[in-house]
Amino acid sequence: MRKSSLATILALGFMGGVSYSMPPKPLPADVGSGRVAWFDISTTNLAQAREFYGKLFDWQFTAAPGSDQATEIVSGGTPIGTLRVADGKISPFNGVVYIQVSDLPGTCKKAKELGGMIPPGFPFNLPEGTGAIALVADPSGHPIGLYSRTPLPPAKPAPVK
Repeated sequence: MRKSSLATILALGFMGGVSYSMPPKPLPADVGSGRVAWFDISTTNLAQAREFYGKLFDWQFTAAPGSDQATEIVSGGTPIGTLRVADGKISPFNGVVYIQVSDLPGTCKKAKELGGMIPPGFPFNLPEGTGAIALVADPSGHPIGLYSRTPLPPAKPAPVK
């Protein structure tokens, strides 16, 4: 999956879609460090998946403005995740659970030290200051998402030679 399309889909999940005519969306709930903050479920058939999960868990769905490729999952009136169309075949990075962390750069560094891998293009800030995310593959290749309510600091400019 290309970084730009993955970034757009992930940002849609955390923000419920991008709409410039609406006021900025508040941050997702602060669930506390180390707890599940959000999840994505990928599918090759959005309508079929909505029907399946809606009947299985009594979930409702809210359309992601400006996207026919994603819908926000709502349970008990609270947005909890995103159901989205996979970009091609279902891959190991489809269907990701995001764990809230207080220090995203530090957690990414620690994951690498412990034998994990951060895919190219991660971490990155979500639009409208709603935080930042990263993906991590553990040493066996299982993906996990990381979410911070705090955006990444601006990149330091490269030294002038």
